[in-house]
Parts: sequence; structure tokens; C-alpha cells
Amino acid sequence: MTSNHLKFFIDGVWVEPVLPVALDIIDPATEEPFAQIALGSEEDVGRAVAAAKAAFRSFSCWSREEKLALLWRILAEYEKRYEDISQAVSREMGAAITFARDSQAAAGKAHLLATIEALETFRFYEQRGTTRIVREPIGVCALITPWNWPLNQIVCKVAPALAAGCTMVLKPSEIAPISGLLFAEVMEAAGTPAGVFNLINGTGPDVGQVMASHPDVDMVSFTGSTRAGIIVAKAAADTVKRVVQEMGGKSANIILPDADLEHAVSEGVISCFGNSGQSCDAPTRMLVPADRHDEALAVAKTAAATLKVGDPRAADTDIGPVVSAQQFDKIQRLIETGMKEGATLVTGGPGRPEGLNRGYYVRPTIFGNVSNSMTIAREEIFGPVLSILPYGSEEQAVAIANDTVYGLAAYVQGADIDRARDVAARLRAGSVYINYPDWNTSAPFGGYKQSGNGREYADWGIHEFLEIKGIVGYGA
Repeated sequence: MTSNHLKFFIDGVWVEPVLPVALDIIDPATEEPFAQIALGSEEDVGRAVAAAKAAFRSFSCWSREEKLALLWRILAEYEKRYEDISQAVSREMGAAITFARDSQAAAGKAHLLATIEALETFRFYEQRGTTRIVREPIGVCALITPWNWPLNQIVCKVAPALAAGCTMVLKPSEIAPISGLLFAEVMEAAGTPAGVFNLINGTGPDVGQVMASHPDVDMVSFTGSTRAGIIVAKAAADTVKRVVQEMGGKSANIILPDADLEHAVSEGVISCFGNSGQSCDAPTRMLVPADRHDEALAVAKTAAATLKVGDPRAADTDIGPVVSAQQFDKIQRLIETGMKEGATLVTGGPGRPEGLNRGYYVRPTIFGNVSNSMTIAREEIFGPVLSILPYGSEEQAVAIANDTVYGLAAYVQGADIDRARDVAARLRAGSVYINYPDWNTSAPFGGYKQSGNGREYADWGIHEFLEIKGIVGYGA
């Protein structure tokens, strides 16, 4: 791995923490520690923010060409460390190694390319009559990222912040921090100027909240749970800084009556269970026509049986363990709650899969006859658990889909594209996916309601890191 586990990257160099406190990093497949990291403190945050503030004076004036050259260098170094990053993600969060390579590490590369493409034509200036509209970097940014898609969320914040001309302090999740340390090594190898990119590891209360409340931080970009996002926003409120949040979800997947039921349900199961169900935009509520509900349950059960749960290092594993004992216990409680509240257990259930008596492995679980008032339809489970809900009419399906405090994503499946588009238009979510399209890094990503505010990816992400200045009379 790396020799910098017990250090932070501040002002262009690897430094010891002010107070040496170490945390064991647990391999979720074995439940054993495999590394240690240093935990930061208020003093470490102060050093990193000061470095970012000093670097902003010059970096904010970089030309488009200089920033593009830096991003291309970062991409080149990222590709050199691609396998190291893939292995780290698999080890720290339990992602199946093929998924870690093809999706987790690939997401970081995709965001670098999307940001480069967006920056090449991004309009930082425009003229409206005699007024000059200028888009300027907002300043020092605190970036707080989660454990479930570590490289996706690190790069979709770091790359647009650089494109905008901002400097930053990154706090990866302390649960899965090794890939973040590797990314800092990528930034160092790419020749990122001292102070432009800084990394501190630590807990939310000791580092994340301190970053959010720091008076010299101009913006917070946060991805994580809605509970933690609220805490971060409150910490940032006293200094009236911008807070961009991407938080929880409970996404509906509406299977319209004219959809190919077998394909739509099977793909929905696979999509829900990808990344061991640990995706905020996972389609965890599948809505099916009531008269085909039982048929959908049978198809879903067959689809789940095709997925292999096991050692994330094995090439044929589809689903690895969930990330931690805390997540495992939460998922078990919610599965048991679903059974107690009267949902039909189609497959899976409490406990580990057969033959796995160690590691945070969860049985891929599907419930049928779920009502939208049940706990498993209301709470974000963040594990391989799918709820299937019957609906009568299209209007009822849309109402059920929108009856949630979340609004990150939604899904619609149907043969009549015009009808599917009409349903998509009525869904209160930041992203709606029709007929399982390919992932698109140029599409905006973010949520309605308690799923957050602001948007990420490509030019959408760059905009979030910019202030808008109007110079009135500029062209008089």
C-alpha cells in the first residue's frame, strides 16, 4: 500500500499529526485490522486551512490552460496507480475486486475526464449589455467524502474545485481512508502546487465539523448521511458559508405495465444489490403492477439467486461484505423489522449467507407485499435489501414514489417511451433514469428534499465552486 498511512498531506508535504492518535482500519471480509491511520484534530485542520488559504492567492489566478495541464497530469498519475487504488477499495470497504476495478476506480477516472472536457469550453465570463458577468473561484473548500464510493466522491469534488481555481482540504471517511491516501499520492506525483490540495483523516466531530465551522473555509461540499449532513450544515451556518450536500436516498423504481417484466425486475434486483446495496441512489423500492406482483416476486427471487456472495478478492464474486459491524447490525435489525411488520420474505433474511461465518456478509434479501408505510420502505437501509410494492394505477405509483423525505434518484421502466418520459417528469428526484441507461458523468447529480442541495459532475460541479460577480458599467 503506502507508507503515509499515519501522516497527513498538508502544504505539499507529508506531515505528522499534531497529536499522534491512531485508528485501526478493519477489513470487512475478515473483521480484522489491516492498517492504521492517524486521526486529526482542530490543530491539524488549522494547518491545512492556512496552507489552502495561502495557496489560493496564486492558484485562483491560474489560466484555463494551466488548470487543464494539471488535470491531465493527475489523470496520468491516477492511471499509474489504478490497480493500487482498486485493491485498496476492495480491502477497505469490501467491494468485489472486479467491481472495484470496473466501477469504483473507474468512476474516479471518468470524473477526471468529464471535468477536463467541461473545463475546455467552460464560460467564466459573459457580457450582458454593459454588465460583465464574472465567475470566480469561491475560495478555500472543505471536502467531506463517504466510504461507499470513495474515489467517485473524492474526484467529483476535487476535479471541479481545481477547475474552478479553488484550494481545498479533503477529509475522506475514516472507515475507508486508504484509497484517499493513495489519491493524495497521485496529487503529489502530478505536481499539484503546495497548499492547493490538502488531506486530513479524522472523525466527523473532530475534523469534519471543525472544517465546516472554520472561518477561513468559504464552502463545504459534503457527501454522506442526511443525519451527518444536517450537523455539517449547522456547523457551517455561523459563518454563512455555502454548503453543497449529497445525502441519503430511498429511490423508487416504477415498472410500468407495458415493461418487459422479467428484464425490468431482474435488472432492478442487480442494480439494487450492486456495491452490496451501499449506494445512495440504489433503486431500493420497486413498484410493480398489483396484478403482476406475484410474478415479479418470482422473477426477483431467480435474479437474486444468480448473484454470488463471497470473498471480495475472488474474481467470480458479485457481492462482498458490507463495510462494518455497525452497518451489518443496522441491516439485520431492519430485515427483522420488515418481517415483524408483515412484509413477505421472498428470499434472504437475517444472518450471514450459508458457508460464511466470518465477515460482514449479508444475505441478499427481497421483500414483497410491502406498503409504503413500512419501515423498510421509509428508511435508507444501505445494504442488499429490496422492497417490492404493488400499485394499482399510474397515478398511485407516482404518488408512492414521491411519498418519501428523500429525492435523490428515481427509475422508470416501460416500452412506451413517451409514457415513461411523462412519468419521469412527475417524479420529485434530482436524477431519473429511464430503462436502465448507461451512467452519464455529464448529467447533473444531486437531490431534492432531504437528499441535499447543489449538483455534482462535469460543468454542474464546476458551477458549485464559483461565485458570481456582476461588474455593472463594464462596457459603458
